[in-house]
Amino acid sequence: MTEQQALYKYCTQLGDNALIQSYRLAEWCSRAPILEEDLALTNMALDMTGRAQLLLQYAGQLAGKGQTEDDLAYRRSEPEYSNSLIMELPDDDFAFTMVRQLLTSTFEYFLYSALTSSTDKTVAAIAAKAVKEAKYHMAHTTDWVIRLGDGTDESSRRTQQALNKLWPYTEELFETDDAHKMLLAAGIAADVNKIKASWSEHINATRTAAKITMPSDDYQHSGGTRGIHTEYLGHILSEMQYLQRAYPDAKW
Repeated sequence: MTEQQALYKYCTQLGDNALIQSYRLAEWCSRAPILEEDLALTNMALDMTGRAQLLLQYAGQLAGKGQTEDDLAYRRSEPEYSNSLIMELPDDDFAFTMVRQLLTSTFEYFLYSALTSSTDKTVAAIAAKAVKEAKYHMAHTTDWVIRLGDGTDESSRRTQQALNKLWPYTEELFETDDAHKMLLAAGIAADVNKIKASWSEHINATRTAAKITMPSDDYQHSGGTRGIHTEYLGHILSEMQYLQRAYPDAKW
C-alpha cells in the first residue's frame, strides 16, 4: 500500500463517519423536543455534511479515477463504506442522540485538533474548519447530557440506558490499521492513543456531573471500518442513494 492509498482510506473513513452521522442528525429536523434544539441539530447535521463533502472530495482526488464526492457518497455499497458502527445506529430517543453526540463529538474535537498539525496541507485545512464545529458540538451535547442525567427520574433513566447501549461501540473509534500506522509515521494522521486519554477524561467528567454510571460490560463491537456493518446502514443507503440510483448521471 502506498502512502497515497493509505491517505485515501483514511479520508474516506473520516468522510463516511461525517456523512452517516449527518444523516442521523438530520432525522431530527422538525422532530426535536423544542424549536431551538430542532435548529441546533439541523445545523450540526449541515456541519457534518460539509465536512463529509470536503473529505470525500479529497479522497476522490487521491484515488485518481475521476470520482467526485457525490460518486463516493451515492455510488458505493455497504461493504465499501468504512464508518464506525456507532454512527449508523438508529436513534432511540433524544437522550440517545445526545449521548452519542457527546461520545463522537468529543472524539472528533481532539482528533481534528491534532490533525490541524498534519503534514498534509489539505488534511490540516479541513481539520482547522472541523475543529471549530466539533468544539461547539461537544459543548452543546455535554450540557445536554448533564441536564438530562441530572434531571428527572425519567430523563436520568433514558440517559443511563443510552450510555449502556452505546458504550460497546466506542472502542472502534480508536482502532488502527497498517494504513493509519503508515500515515502516523509520516506525520499525516493523528495518534489515537493520545486522543483516547483526553476523550476518556472529558467523558468521565461529564458522566460524573450527569450522575450516571459507567457500563460494566467490556464487550466491544467492531467491523464498520472494515466494511462489516449493521443492518441499519443498508436502510440509510437505500434512502440516501435512491435518487442517484434511480436516475444515474442525471443533470439538474
